[in-house]
Amino acid sequence: MKKSILFIFLSILTSAQIQRVEPTFWWKDMKNPELQILVYGKNIANQSIELSNGVQIKDVKKVENPNYVFITINTDEVNVPKFKINLKDGKRLVNSYDYELRQRNPNSANRESYTSKDVMYLIMPDRFANGNPANDSSKNLIEKSDRNNPNGRHGGDLRGIINNLDYIQNLGATAVWLTPVCEDNEPRTTYHGYAQTDLYKIDERYGTNEEYRELSQKLNQRNMKLVMDYVTNHWGVSHWMIQDLPEKSWIHWFDDGEKGFKRSNYKTTSQMDPNVSEIDRKLALDGWFDTSMPDMNQSNPLVLKYLTQNSIWWIEYAELGGFRVDTYPYNDKEAMAKWAKSITDEYPNFNIVGETWMYSPADISFWQKNSKVGEILNYNSNLPSVMDFTLFSEMPKAFSEEAGWDKGLIKLYNVFTQDYLYPDLKNMLVFFENHDTERWNEIFNSDPKTYQLALTLISTVRGIPQIYYGSEIGMRGSKPKGGDADIRRDFPGGWKGDAQNAFLSRTDEQKSYYDFTAKLLNWRKGKDVIHNGKTMHFIPENNVYVYFRYDHSEKVMVVLNSSEKEQTLDLSRFSEMLQGISTGKEVITGKEFSVSPQNKLRVEAKSSLILELE
Repeated sequence: MKKSILFIFLSILTSAQIQRVEPTFWWKDMKNPELQILVYGKNIANQSIELSNGVQIKDVKKVENPNYVFITINTDEVNVPKFKINLKDGKRLVNSYDYELRQRNPNSANRESYTSKDVMYLIMPDRFANGNPANDSSKNLIEKSDRNNPNGRHGGDLRGIINNLDYIQNLGATAVWLTPVCEDNEPRTTYHGYAQTDLYKIDERYGTNEEYRELSQKLNQRNMKLVMDYVTNHWGVSHWMIQDLPEKSWIHWFDDGEKGFKRSNYKTTSQMDPNVSEIDRKLALDGWFDTSMPDMNQSNPLVLKYLTQNSIWWIEYAELGGFRVDTYPYNDKEAMAKWAKSITDEYPNFNIVGETWMYSPADISFWQKNSKVGEILNYNSNLPSVMDFTLFSEMPKAFSEEAGWDKGLIKLYNVFTQDYLYPDLKNMLVFFENHDTERWNEIFNSDPKTYQLALTLISTVRGIPQIYYGSEIGMRGSKPKGGDADIRRDFPGGWKGDAQNAFLSRTDEQKSYYDFTAKLLNWRKGKDVIHNGKTMHFIPENNVYVYFRYDHSEKVMVVLNSSEKEQTLDLSRFSEMLQGISTGKEVITGKEFSVSPQNKLRVEAKSSLILELE
């Protein structure tokens, strides 16, 4: 008898055990009721899986690796809130997992997302504010906190952001984009978060899943939104699934490379190039972003389903207000069209902006939903929003050059002359810097006037303005000199003991940036003519660019003078928009100007005017 009990006990110990289940739980009443559940454990495919409470398995998928089983159920046919996933060896129960189908929040499917009414504030969480020093390092994660190392973990976290929501709201931002905060358990340089190792878990050095949801909820209470930085193209090499691949085709593997690795050539225009060679196209799309970032194979249906469900899980769980998707053109474009459609079918108002880092408007517009350029190539991305990298790339040159036939502010004018290429102009992200680029205030040597010109532009043209944390107080950083870490410096005052706390008190120089930013962005909040109005612009003269935003009830005149000299404008040139107008009230100063077509308008050197016309 004792031998029999011992035999059973040893059999259980040596049998497969459920080590992971993903998604960890799900919801009832989703538009797509089909749920694919990943069950992971040593040699788990050699056992049988049954569900309790009468829940039926619609499909069981086994792969090359016996440590994985993918089971599919129809949630519409499940009439219980909980059931067990039972792992059996013959008739003997080996292990079980309690699975839950939760109730959705009311009106979850019709949640609001960011639009042209919003201003997006980009934060790198590790460098913003340390609200909980106790989580700076974790015994479960390799890299420990070291604020003395520019490329190390500095301790910024979700609690630090929560603690400073008043600052962000008072600045005038209405949406917050965080660089990735899911677990990144690589040995070094993990603060950026783009080599994720667990897609269902917030990195412990940032906080918990619950704190992430708390941040989103507290933003929602302020009529603000949390935007997740989602990465479909690559995972970290230490991701538990990369360490034990379900099948070789889970990632792009190069047999002639070292450990499957070949670096991408980064030429993503190969996606649209009619003359491209196959070897170049394949290396661009299937090559790895870096040695620590294996390239995911979205054309594998299991991978695509995993990414889609993980995306929806975070939207539903964390009550998200949008996605920004990293390195969008590096993905399999047909698979990503399905991914985007699955999400927007589930959430019709949900906005997703892709990082379309290209410089041609035709190339960028290809990626926006219902693009005429995409139609030429028989493709529709289903991606609602794109990033205007053309405008981004032209702005530093435009504001640093003297006027010429093709120099100075004519570069901005030329960008907007190609707006006909985009199917949804309002749904473009406009910006002059982000976490991957040179700091604007570094390029222009801490010149608040040039900052004000740039911010005026992105805040008054079509699209969704995005600003980068710290620019509003003049923060600098040189990528050529100090690498990525230098453009991702710690926000002053985010750490106890900092010499200055710019969240609460700012120097005169910082105030010149902050006060202008807050005044402009808070004014923008209530201006539908800026969010949804039409544009008429005029060819720049003497490095002065004039454009109007207008609708059936309102007009706003914007003047950008990038010249080193004061300029006088003959307003008769703008009579198309000024007929019947006598005065304009300047937004920042409150000063009134006479703007009838018979008058002239003096504009100070290196300055902008935003005139509400009466």
